[in-house]
Amino acid sequence: MRLHYFQHEPFESPYIIEEWAFRNSIALSSTHFYKEAALPNLNEIDWLVIMGGSMSVNDEEKYSWLSKEKEFIKQAIDCDKVVIGICLGAQMIANVLGSKIYPNSEKEIGWFPIEWKNEILSLNLFKHLSKELTVMHWHGETFDLPKGAIHLAESKACKNQAFMFNEKVIALQFHMEFNEKAIDEMLTNCGSDLLSGTYVQSKEEILAGNFHLENIQSSLINILDALL
Repeated sequence: MRLHYFQHEPFESPYIIEEWAFRNSIALSSTHFYKEAALPNLNEIDWLVIMGGSMSVNDEEKYSWLSKEKEFIKQAIDCDKVVIGICLGAQMIANVLGSKIYPNSEKEIGWFPIEWKNEILSLNLFKHLSKELTVMHWHGETFDLPKGAIHLAESKACKNQAFMFNEKVIALQFHMEFNEKAIDEMLTNCGSDLLSGTYVQSKEEILAGNFHLENIQSSLINILDALL
């Protein structure tokens, strides 16, 4: 079992996913696009995990590697690999599946609940989830649901929070992989995003919500275990 992850920022690593991989003796490799590292051989990986980032999937003129990354993601999906996208990664998956990425009506930053769709809670991947889960959001853009995708979750601020495609591709607009270090890194590196908004929390509110971490981590691990 070989898991490769794409990282776009020095401070947005896989965190809990990496810990889970080590516990399950899964071989890890990575491409760090902020270092302009090379893409892997698709035949030498089983899973692809795409992390978040401050850039937009539409910023191809600014980030020369974006088009190559999108092409690789599409190839991984076409080759029936397990592909998981988080935040920017979810938007990348939506984009390569033909959906537009555009500004959401509200920025969503902080701890806010999502609601899983009733029809997916009986599926093996998601049967352990409760109807509502408070997760960490940090995004200003959203996507249309790709053709053929199954809608997984929504929030008050953003309708399309997650989807599944062909049972092996999962896109999560929110963060379930975070730990306390991840929260601190986001506040340090992206604190300027915390402008006034209906769905934008203050630094103090975000830190006060860290008790949600254990719940989101265990929920993600259950999903990963079911995929494995």
